[in-house]
Parts: sequence; structure tokens; C-alpha cells
Amino acid sequence: MASKPGILTEWPWTWLGNFKYVVLAPFVGRSIQSLLNTEDGSKIDIGYLIIFPFLLFRMLHNQIWISLSRYRTAKGDNRILDKTIEFDQVDRERNWDDQILLNGLLFYYGYMKLEQSHYLPIWRSDGIILTTLLHIGPVEFLYYWLHRALHHHFLYSRYHSHHHSSIVTEPITSVIHPFAEHIAYFLLFSIPLLTTVLTKTASIVSFGGYITYIDFMNNMGHCNFEIIPKWMFSTFPPLKYLMYTPSYHSLHHTQFRTNYSLFMPIYDYIYGTLDKSSDTLYEKSLERQGKSPDVVHLTHLTTPESIYHLRLGFASFASEPYTSKWYFWLMWPITLWSMMVTWIYGHTFTVERNVFKNLNLQTWAIPKYRVQYFMQWQRETINNLIEEAIMEADQKGIKVLSLGLLNQAIGVDEKLNNNGEVYIRRHPQIKVKLVDGSSLAVAVVLNSIPKGTTQVVLGGHLSKVANSIALALCQGGVKVMALREEEYKKLKSNLTPEAAINLLPSKTYNSKVQMIKSMEKNIWLVGDGLNEDEQLKAPKGTLFIPFSQFPPRKTRKDCFYFHTPAMITPKHFENVDSCENWLPRRVMSAWRIAGILHALEDWHEHECGNMMFDIEKVWKASLDHGFQPISVASASESKV
Repeated sequence: MASKPGILTEWPWTWLGNFKYVVLAPFVGRSIQSLLNTEDGSKIDIGYLIIFPFLLFRMLHNQIWISLSRYRTAKGDNRILDKTIEFDQVDRERNWDDQILLNGLLFYYGYMKLEQSHYLPIWRSDGIILTTLLHIGPVEFLYYWLHRALHHHFLYSRYHSHHHSSIVTEPITSVIHPFAEHIAYFLLFSIPLLTTVLTKTASIVSFGGYITYIDFMNNMGHCNFEIIPKWMFSTFPPLKYLMYTPSYHSLHHTQFRTNYSLFMPIYDYIYGTLDKSSDTLYEKSLERQGKSPDVVHLTHLTTPESIYHLRLGFASFASEPYTSKWYFWLMWPITLWSMMVTWIYGHTFTVERNVFKNLNLQTWAIPKYRVQYFMQWQRETINNLIEEAIMEADQKGIKVLSLGLLNQAIGVDEKLNNNGEVYIRRHPQIKVKLVDGSSLAVAVVLNSIPKGTTQVVLGGHLSKVANSIALALCQGGVKVMALREEEYKKLKSNLTPEAAINLLPSKTYNSKVQMIKSMEKNIWLVGDGLNEDEQLKAPKGTLFIPFSQFPPRKTRKDCFYFHTPAMITPKHFENVDSCENWLPRRVMSAWRIAGILHALEDWHEHECGNMMFDIEKVWKASLDHGFQPISVASASESKV
């Protein structure tokens, strides 16, 4: 929002929310009806029919730029600015498709009002030449002066400051303007379109090509990485007057009073508003190599739909905790295509870049889904991908690699890689430290249990984390009731006789249930595999605290579900603009934080296999570095 919002700032359909696309429904329906009503032998107006598909193409075009930009800036090569993007910018830019809706409405309206726009030919050379000349002349010239006017205090404070709220730009920043400003831009860009229509030189290619050119240049110019190779300007030197670069426009967002031109810098040269550091920044950005990270967190895809929730996917989805949307089924062709790509693509990819204190952090993802980790025939492939990532990290001199989600224990038996221990045995010479994060996960769960709790119920599959939690609680005098008989026997075999006194078998559950109901808080510590029948045994108001990587399926409406082990990140943790799976904003999983602490504290041991660090030591380190526990009171916000 501008600092002093002027009239026509809000979009007319803002109140419709996600249903704003219905404004196009009457026009789309009418175009389909025109096709159905076409009699045999009569001519079909292709230009009218492809308006809506062209709008969809524009959205796809923009999304490709968003994904490419986020991937490249996460890698770091050719990055222009090191400043970070935060959630407020993502929220401000989530309506980037509004301008496409506006264009669609105006295209349909123009078609209905202008007879000359009917039955456009596919190609007309004179129309394409005229469009090009009109853009180079009137459009670029008038935009330059409009842009300078928008930087006058009166208009800037009421309109254009909204766009300049983003110092570090993303491709979609290019179209983030108030409604009134977009009206002015449309009138400007319609000069070539209306002229060719009225002179009957317009064609489908001239229309579609010109709008695609505008989208391409807009997106490219707002990337935070340099993409234009130097040889283009060396081969044709006058090109620097006819095409800007991302670094050229980036200076406009940092300096504000230079580089006003639309896509062609010639008018900045003519009127003396060229930033003198344009060439220097361009060359530095081209030469810049991404810094090797100090810490890498290795994660993987969860569900087929999770591809949209990645930071490289839809920015607005990634900025919220992951939940399945009803309209995802409409996108099944894209989902299926992405699944095919992940099955074929055989290498980890960079998802995110963060900075904390003196550490450069990256998140890498294995291109496999959760379900594939439980397929016996996929395990060897996945293990090889994890091993390749570890060796790549070691080759790059990365200090710590933390294993996230199922990368640390494939399958419920945890036997295939044994929390990463198998990789240490195969490559004892590696310098990168492997961290499964179990110690911090245990510390987070223990500190999530309300003070004064005298007994808890333990349910779900056992794991390294579950065993350590049960041991710590029993040694601390807290009664632990194992929900399953087989889990009780496994736990008891790992406890000392003194601690085993506080471990209760599942057969005592019914006799103890009345006592549990009378407790101030009914606490269930749950892991993977907790089924619906087991959840139904819990008394009303029970607080389920997961110790697993994945949250339990929420089947009880009268109970509370806490987050999987996680902590709130410090305010100075940079470049946080997406949520980690199902966790809230600026909340990070304990397994991911553990790798960061490992590097900050300069611990020289691996934490994998059966290795566990001192729980109190790890917990204190997390607090000392500014990570904060999530209060149990916030669990009420997660009530089903």
C-alpha cells in the first residue's frame, strides 16, 4: 500500500478474494457460445476464442519467471543485491495476477466495441513493424515522462511508493501497482494495439507478441540476478540503448532518481538520468559467483501437491503453512507432469537460501515424494541420492549437513541408513558433519510438556527420538504409559531397572483412564503410525504433542494438536519468505535448527546413528542463539 493511498488504489474485485476470476466468466462463456453457435462452413473468430487461453499462458509465463528467479537467487550466481525478501513483500505481491484479469476484461470489451478487431489474421508484417515503431517512439517516450511524474512527491506518496516498497525485486514486483496506475499503463501500452486495429493492420501475432514482449521484459528486468550475457552488447553495441538489464533496473529501486526508462535506456541517456554505476554493477553481477553455504538442510517432497508449496513454486502458497486446497484437483495435469519430472530428474536441487549471523544456509531437496520412501524398490535410489548430496557437500567444503524428514531414517524401521550412520561408515574420511537433529527434537518435546505433568501417554511407532524422550521422562520421575504392548516391551529393554519403574504397559490404560481424565492436562506424545482408533481413546481436551517429523492425522475435534518439534527463528534470521511444510511463519523444524547450531557451536562430532548429544547442552545453545520455544498455549490455534 502506498504511504498515502490515492483514489482508485484498490482493485474493484478485491472483496471477491480467490473468487475474483468469476469476473471473466460471462465473457469466457460468451466466447465459447460463439464457437458452439458457429454454423457449418462459417468462419471461426480465432482471436476471440484465444483471449482466455492467452491469459492462462501469461500466468504460466509469469510463474516460470518466478520459479527461475527464486532458484537462481537461492543458488547465488550473478545475484545483484544481497538484501533479503520477507513475508510482508510476499503478501504485498500476492495479487500479481490482477493486472492479467484487468487486461482480459479490457480485451473482451474492446472486441465487443471495435468491429475492426474481429477476425484478425494470424500474421501481418506491416502491423508488426508498426507496433515495433510505436513502442520505440511514443510508448517508451511517454512512459519515461509518466514514470518521472510518478516520482513527484504527490503521485509517489499516493501511488508509486507501493511499487517501490520492494527494494529487492522479484519478477512479479514488476506488476505490483495500484489500480489507477495500471489503468495509466494500459492506456499507454494500448497505443500500438489500438493503432493497428484502427488501421486494420493488426494480427494475432502482433497482439500476442507485443503483450508477451512486455511481460518478458517486465519479468526479466525485475529479477535479482543478471541474465543478459555480455557478448550481446559486444556484438551489437547500440543494443545498450535499446534493452535494459536486471541490474540496470535494480539501480532504479535502490537509487530511486535514476534509470527511469521502460525497457530502452535511450531516454535516460538523452535526458541525463542514467545511473553512472550501471555498467559497473552489470559487470560485477555477471562475474559474481554464489557463496558456498556453511550449512545445508536436506529435505524432500512430501505429497504430489507439495511441489506448489515449495519456495520455487507458488509464492503465495509457500508463504503459508502447507494445506491441501480443493482447487488443486483442477491442476492435475501440472501435478502429473511435475511427478514425471521428479521421477526422471536424478539430482538434488536448491530450494532456499538463508543467512544467520555469519553463516550462509541453503536447503536442498531430494526429488522424491514421501510415499516413495516406503517403496522397497525405491530405497536404494533414494539412499544413493542422499549419499551423492553428502559427497557434494563435502566436496564444496560445507561444514554441516542436516538430514530432514525421511532422509535420516528411510522407513519405520530406520534400518536402511540408520539415521545417517551408513554414510559415515562408507566414507569415514568426509569432513562435512552429518546431523540428524534428534537431540534438539527431544529437547523441544520435553520442554513442550507443561510443567507439573506427572504422566504422559506414548503412542505411535518408536524411533530414536521416542526412545530418548521415554528415557528422559522415566529418569525424571514422570510416568510414561506405552499405548502398545510391543512398544512397551521395546522401551523396557532399553531402560535401567530404576527408570523402568515409571514405564507403564498398555494393559493398565483402562484402569488408569479415570485418573488421566482427572489430570489438569492430558498429554499424549505421538509419532508416526498413530491410528484413528488410538486417538479415540484419548480423553476430551487431550493435547497431542508429536515427536515425529510428520504431524499426526487430526481426527479429534475436541482435542488439541501441537506442532511437530520446532522453534521460532530469531528476528535477524534473514530471507525467510516461505513456510517449512506445515509449520507457521518464521517457525523452523528442530532437525533443521540442529544443523545450524552444530555449525555455530563448532561441534566436531557427527550426530547420527545412535549418537545423542547432551539434551540440556543442545537446548541451552538454541536459546543462547535466539531461537525461541513455541508456547503450548498456541496449540489452541491448531484445534481441529
